[in-house]
Amino acid sequence: MTDVARVPASATLTRTRVVAVLRARNADEYAPVVDALRAGGVLSIELTLSTPGAIEHLPALLRRFGDAVELGVGTVTDVDQAAAALDAGAQFLVTPITADAVTRLAVERGVAVFPGGLTPSELFAGWSAGATAVKVFPANTVGSGYVSALRGPFPEIEVIPSGGVSIANAAEWIRAGAMAVSLGGPLLGDAFAGGDLAALTARAAEVRRVVDEAAAA
Repeated sequence: MTDVARVPASATLTRTRVVAVLRARNADEYAPVVDALRAGGVLSIELTLSTPGAIEHLPALLRRFGDAVELGVGTVTDVDQAAAALDAGAQFLVTPITADAVTRLAVERGVAVFPGGLTPSELFAGWSAGATAVKVFPANTVGSGYVSALRGPFPEIEVIPSGGVSIANAAEWIRAGAMAVSLGGPLLGDAFAGGDLAALTARAAEVRRVVDEAAAA
């Protein structure tokens, strides 16, 4: 698979190894949560299309945060959604399914892409299409040992688990060989329901701490 066109992960994700997945009632709630995550050192932020207005709000968020964070768009399921996200400035794309056309479009546009899958066939298909890394989803159905098992037949594959990853088990996935971990509810908590944003910053700092320690071990 070394001859497949592939966009590498950003320096930000390579260094921090954590993706925060944001699902809100409306995209106008994003900014303070992104700021709290940034303060805690979680700098790769996935804005999901299940949030109304995600693409429409993306350009303003890019202007507000500049190079302080990287903002991608997730829950992308077709090429039209992918194109709209890329046109709005998405810095990476994430899919919940194996969507090879989305992967190929992202590669053509020079943007990192993380297609979802669960079975070896799905994950290898995403990797073969040019994924930056494949998203194992839902990760809680297989456990961290799945990463090393995949590396047997597919030694080059890069993996990001999502769905069921928590602050408590994030280090297990990194030690197993995951490129990064993707967290939603366990990291965000009640941040979109009036929760304490300082507590969110503390959770972000904690997941960065455990992931950094696991990566350095």
